[in-house]
Amino acid sequence: MTFEAYETVVEDSGYEARARERQALSLGIERLERLQNEQRFSIEDQVQSLLYVRRLWTIFIEDLAHPENGLPEQLRADIISIGLWVVKETDRLREERSNDVMQLVEINRLIRDAL
Repeated sequence: MTFEAYETVVEDSGYEARARERQALSLGIERLERLQNEQRFSIEDQVQSLLYVRRLWTIFIEDLAHPENGLPEQLRADIISIGLWVVKETDRLREERSNDVMQLVEINRLIRDAL
């Protein structure tokens, strides 16, 4: 395999990874929007939706904190900060210390659309 062919595979893998991240964020956004828009949502569904978003961002944070992550250090730190806020906000919602789901929806949309 030539270096150029390897480079193409690596680039394609990056595109595929970002596509998977966009898809995962889109699912989280859909689940959060359902929380906001539907009055008859079981407590179990609420908790599962919030835990999905929390787990997703925990995975992102862990990946960003890994020393071999290829993003610039400052960008990684900024996204980690956003991720920590998302985790805290999902906990606040789950514990009913907040009821503003739209902030979570908006930040997830911004990140998804930037990928």
